[in-house]
Amino acid sequence: MGLAQKLAGYPRLILAGNPSKLDKSLLLSGILCAIASGVPFPLIGIIFGQLLNDFNTATCDQSETPGSASQLQNGINGKILMIVYLAIAQFVMIGSHLFCFSTFGARLAQRLRERYLQNLLRQEPTYFDNLPPGEVASRLSADIQTIRSGTSEKVGICLASVSFFVTAYIVAFIKDHDLAAMLISLIPAYFLMSFVGSHYIEKYAGLMSDYAASAASIASEALSNLTVVQAFGANKRLEEKFSDALQSSEREGLKKSLAIGIQSGVLYFVAYSANALAFWQGSKSIADFAEHRSNGASVGATFTVIFILVEATLLLSQVAPFVHLFMAAVASFEKLRTDMDREPLIDGTSTLGLTLSKVAGNFEFRDVSFTYPSRPEIIVLDQVNISIPALKHTAIIGLSGSGKSTIASLATRLFDPTHGEISLDGHDLKTLNTRSLRSFISLVQQEPSLLDRSILENIAHGLVNSSNPEHVHLKTILLGPELADLAAEVREGQNLLTASEKRGSGVVEVVALVRKAAALADADTFIEKLQFGYATLAGSSGRLISGGQKQRVALARALVKDPAVLILDEATAALDSRSERRIQEAIAKIAGGRTVLTIAHRLSTIVGADNIIVMHKGRVVEEGSHSTLMAKGGAYADLVKLQSLATSHESRDSATQRDATSESDDFSETDVDACVTKGSAHESVEEKESGLSDGQGVEVLSSKTPDEPETPSTSVWMLLKGYAPAVRPHLLMLTAALIGSTIVGGAFSGEAVIFGNTVGSLDICKTPSSIRSSGNFYGLMFFVLAIIELFANVVSWSGFGWISEKIVYSARVLSFRSLFEQDLQWHQSKGRTPALLLSYITRDGNALAGLSGSVIGTFLSITINLVAAIVLTHIIAWKIALVCLALVPLLLGAGLMELRVLGQFEERHENAYSKSVDIGTEAISSIKTVSSLSLEQETLNVYRRSLKGPRQETFQVTLQASFWQALTYFLGNCVNALAYWWGSKQIIAGNYTQTQFLIVVFSLLVSAMLWSQMFALAPELSNGRAAMARILSLIDIGSDKLRGDLSKRRPNNEASSEKDLESTREAKSSHYGSHQAAAVQFRDVHFSYPARPSVKVLSGLSMEIPAGSFAALVGPSGAGKSTIITLVERFYTPQLGSVIINGVDVTKSGDVSFRDSIALVPQENVLFEGTIEFNISLGAKPGHAVSLEDIQEACKLANIHEVIDGLPNGYQTLCGPNGNQFSGGQKQRLAIARALVRQPKILILDEPTSALDAESERLLQNGLEKASEGITVIAIAHRLNTIRKADRIYLIEAGQCVDSGTHEELLKRSPSYRLNVMHQTVAE
Repeated sequence: MGLAQKLAGYPRLILAGNPSKLDKSLLLSGILCAIASGVPFPLIGIIFGQLLNDFNTATCDQSETPGSASQLQNGINGKILMIVYLAIAQFVMIGSHLFCFSTFGARLAQRLRERYLQNLLRQEPTYFDNLPPGEVASRLSADIQTIRSGTSEKVGICLASVSFFVTAYIVAFIKDHDLAAMLISLIPAYFLMSFVGSHYIEKYAGLMSDYAASAASIASEALSNLTVVQAFGANKRLEEKFSDALQSSEREGLKKSLAIGIQSGVLYFVAYSANALAFWQGSKSIADFAEHRSNGASVGATFTVIFILVEATLLLSQVAPFVHLFMAAVASFEKLRTDMDREPLIDGTSTLGLTLSKVAGNFEFRDVSFTYPSRPEIIVLDQVNISIPALKHTAIIGLSGSGKSTIASLATRLFDPTHGEISLDGHDLKTLNTRSLRSFISLVQQEPSLLDRSILENIAHGLVNSSNPEHVHLKTILLGPELADLAAEVREGQNLLTASEKRGSGVVEVVALVRKAAALADADTFIEKLQFGYATLAGSSGRLISGGQKQRVALARALVKDPAVLILDEATAALDSRSERRIQEAIAKIAGGRTVLTIAHRLSTIVGADNIIVMHKGRVVEEGSHSTLMAKGGAYADLVKLQSLATSHESRDSATQRDATSESDDFSETDVDACVTKGSAHESVEEKESGLSDGQGVEVLSSKTPDEPETPSTSVWMLLKGYAPAVRPHLLMLTAALIGSTIVGGAFSGEAVIFGNTVGSLDICKTPSSIRSSGNFYGLMFFVLAIIELFANVVSWSGFGWISEKIVYSARVLSFRSLFEQDLQWHQSKGRTPALLLSYITRDGNALAGLSGSVIGTFLSITINLVAAIVLTHIIAWKIALVCLALVPLLLGAGLMELRVLGQFEERHENAYSKSVDIGTEAISSIKTVSSLSLEQETLNVYRRSLKGPRQETFQVTLQASFWQALTYFLGNCVNALAYWWGSKQIIAGNYTQTQFLIVVFSLLVSAMLWSQMFALAPELSNGRAAMARILSLIDIGSDKLRGDLSKRRPNNEASSEKDLESTREAKSSHYGSHQAAAVQFRDVHFSYPARPSVKVLSGLSMEIPAGSFAALVGPSGAGKSTIITLVERFYTPQLGSVIINGVDVTKSGDVSFRDSIALVPQENVLFEGTIEFNISLGAKPGHAVSLEDIQEACKLANIHEVIDGLPNGYQTLCGPNGNQFSGGQKQRLAIARALVRQPKILILDEPTSALDAESERLLQNGLEKASEGITVIAIAHRLNTIRKADRIYLIEAGQCVDSGTHEELLKRSPSYRLNVMHQTVAE
């Protein structure tokens, strides 16, 4: 970046985000007040010079009479009173500019947050292939925090310093132009060093931000998919990847620390060298004046010039800690600006394009080809020509990855085709207004996503962009807080209908529409049984309800606006057959009068379609009705045969007619005596992968309940004690930095001694030669001090920066480690969400980093200077010092009050900022849902409301903080005025010399100024302390305490690693299917999720799964099937009963090493950002590195090897954030390969084939049969074809095992099972 661009960068940041008139007024007022606040002190310097002349008069005139002494004192008193008046004016100006800039900075940060999120929400979904949600979280928290820190009150302080500098030179030129002209050489030296240093600081800060965002992305993905991480013990492997990114950030941070240290050292060197030059030249002028009484400067004039220029350079040096904050802010803004300024390829918020009043729903795809931008070499659709007629039901089927879901996304214009044209009713989609197009379409995606709102709000989201004129008047309600407030009232105990009636007819209408849609989607029954009904929170990404329940809510959301086009992409894949049949019947009823496009693998769901399109590898291979395609005997007929459950028509018919009550034949090994709780058992969260509990569901209901992270009450001493182990490895560097900081702090007092002696020796009562000699000596002393300061500052700031980077790295890695050592119960209680926990690493890590070398070094040197000044002044002139120190407690008190005000504000609203980041990252994670439903504005409104608290209180807090900070400056001036008044009395009385007085005054003056300025760093100190406390409390609950050397692993891990390596060696010599199986027993297990202890999920469940058997769990959605496997993995502990694996009750021990022999394929298939090889290797047992051959063998068994082999980069292909580079079916097979590579004793499959086509399912089953030889398999499936060959099928209903047996046995005697079979059988 060129110099001109860098100069333009900061003003561009200040004026970013379209500031309002109020913002511009605040900025202008702040600038004017800051400039004005820099003027009084140089004027005070003139008065100081006049006072010095008065003192010279008093000391030189020995024949002074009592009357003249009184007259002299009166003259001094008048000048001191003038100082007080100027101090009052400065207090008003400083308070005003602090308030203006603090408010402006807060508003700028809010504007940038909103504009950044707003523009991201406009982008097309493919843009996020390279922008993971974790990076967005880092930008919204860490980078915005950096920008606010660099655009608030410190801007005013810097402007005031520059104003002081300019005013000082103007006064200096008036008083002694020769001396001032000589010292003007300071300016280019200062600016050159500032620009050169800032270039490198900005460069390294930008790189640090990039690497930190990458690390945050890794942590975000891992926290969002905690179940997979814990099931596979993958936290160590992910920690390595996380720490690699942080090490890169640390390297750049060390370079930045050195750059800051060098910049600071050179700035101080220039300042003190200038002082040396000033005293040398000043002494010559005074000697000339003393010798000739003309052609020279008076002592007062020379003193004024030197005093104000020394102060100006000192003040400008103290601006150095702020310079790197400004540069870091510019670097962070540049990161944001890339996303903020990008124009989307498809803009769902634009008003451009043709707006249709109504549509028939006739889609035409003409020669459509499509490739994803992130993988242009893979052709997803290849010259596809299909017609989706209006008012007809069209179905698309085919193998996984054949492009079916892509067609759904293209029709909704989430993507644009690479080649070809798509039209709706004859209009090219590109010519239509995108928002208008989507208003006619409802899309239920293959992996439905709900937002962290109530179920009521989630279903109502379907109405936000409705083409129905009857829904237009509801838009204000849908975009406002009414529904959220209504849900909150219901959670507090009010009735939904009663509460909605109080809010008006519009809200009542929305509630009625939502309930009607829920009934159509077969969701009303389970919703009503939830503790808070429609007011129940769905959780982030819908994690608080089961996969099947989430799918039904998503379907209700699609149906609520009565769309002209309904697109169902595997909309019932996670449902049991009965729910699916009810929904199919409901859709059939409403299908008349609309276009329906269904994508399905379960062929029984689409036999009634008007047209069925069969796809293979991005091409259409055949199409026609069910009967036509069956008659052809082609690809479709083959798929139907693969999904046939009955052996023959006869067996099906006889099974249908068999007596449904023959349950007396049950020879199940299970005890089915357990009591079934009331129907609310269906509320149980049968939770998929990351939503296995609803810990948030209750805790977040009340605004009084704090969200994590909590700030523990920890004293400064306890914090220092807690962080001491992390500092211990760096004691040598700490010692050097402390010595440097002590020298820097002591140098200010050293400067005062030199200054006092110099001015004392430049007394016109002395001989000219004595004056010149003193000037030469003390000038040399100042130059020596300049050299000392150069090295001391480099060592101090670089040293503290080095230690800071090391501690931040350790704290972040150990925070990551501690987070993943906690169980699911901890993660999902007290309102903890992935985004809130991520803030430990992003926001708190950044706040800790904010206490970098410059801040810590400055704080320590100023504190040391204050102590040194107090000691020195008492030694030199205790009578003057004692009186002046009376104001020091007030000075300290004002600074501490500012810290207290800021600290309390931070504590009150820390959660609001974390929650807002949560909303933003969730929206990006669910960008297809947000785009297809046109929820951009709704998301922004919710985001703004989440920050309403801190925004409302900002004015009051800023006013208070500005007052206390301005008061520190005012009290500093009062200390000086008191010192001059009391010192003048002592000099006139003959108790002290002028030299002693000047040392005391200058020492206290410098201390007061520095102390006042130090509290400009109050926000960093306040945020840093709170962050330190939170991080320390998190690390303390982990097995590792805070320490500096992370290379040493904890002993228990080493032991377990040895065991793992031992078992690995055994496994290495074996092959798939040769493992020792494990038996699983449930004995009278009772379980409720921690957040809903009154709702029984499992009620006295007893069942036994023999070692080496293939066991299947079937039953309706929400019956508790997924809960059973979470207890096998011991993600939770049951309230009563035992879960026994191989004779060991896993509920009685905290040891989870038994998970090493279990592999899980979750209901929602989770992949992490990284290569295919990396993702599958995560399945390996801890401490065991799998070879590429092992990975390839697992992929062959999972029927995914050929797909991977066909990719240009093979196993090194990047999966993208959340595995978005692969289709649902491909992700499912990769998840299965990850499980198989573990070579487990128990293989758990939760809906392993829900996203697979029949052919892929058959091949996968063959692979699983081979892989599962000799191991125990527990499978959950709604597709009965998947588990028909199971050794035993357990029928789970309402948290109980109500029956068990083989497929044939249950077909004979269980009506519910038989009904499921009938629903899934395709008539040939």
